[in-house]
Amino acid sequence: MKNKLYVGNLPYSVTSDGLKDMFAQYGEITEARVIVFKDSGRSRGFGFVEFKNEADAQRAVEEMNQKETEGRKLVVNIARPMEQRDNNDGNRGDYNENRNYDNSNSSDMSQDDSM
Repeated sequence: MKNKLYVGNLPYSVTSDGLKDMFAQYGEITEARVIVFKDSGRSRGFGFVEFKNEADAQRAVEEMNQKETEGRKLVVNIARPMEQRDNNDGNRGDYNENRNYDNSNSSDMSQDDSM
């Protein structure tokens, strides 16, 4: 899908409508969305713009990448497909897998002879 753009380093004040307005001059946009935190609704500083055709998307990348907006240089490129994630995201392992409860390396406080 070479008609969907990633837009990073967005000013936090930019809304989805504002993002669409920023890119509207390059062609017909089918979707523009700023990604927000679920709990607060605040912008995460990036979003996606999808154009109806690839040529318009490419022109937007060429003209908008590194363009300064509200003191921030935008990062604009063709969006990569989201990678499949399994249930073990980040390969963190099971809860107790990396826990070490062996106290052999710690001092033994139970044998305090000072009393």
